[in-house]
Amino acid sequence: QVQLVESGGGSVQPGGSLRLSCAPSGSIFSIVAMGWYRQAPGKQRELVASITSGGSTNYADSVKGRFTISRDNAKNTVYLQMNSLKPEDTAVYYCKFEAAGRRYWGQGTQVTVSS
Repeated sequence: QVQLVESGGGSVQPGGSLRLSCAPSGSIFSIVAMGWYRQAPGKQRELVASITSGGSTNYADSVKGRFTISRDNAKNTVYLQMNSLKPEDTAVYYCKFEAAGRRYWGQGTQVTVSS
């Protein structure tokens, strides 16, 4: 069973930066989209950013201008560069791949923004 493995989470002060990475543990073919979601305590999981196989991107309004999603097709890896982090960005971040009619989720990585 292929799993998505996330890395790069941690604790940072407001205004700081983090870079998340997500890669599959095995081969996944025909990936059509990759995305990052987050879930804060007591809230629903929400889309942060997504990128299609063609490179089109989509961002939540709350992160536009601060976060950048990118992908390395050769490595089937998706990244989320997070700059100017705010306390309200604190959440568990999950990556998701859509491929061949299936959805794959990562286990989540904690991002905490606090002074």
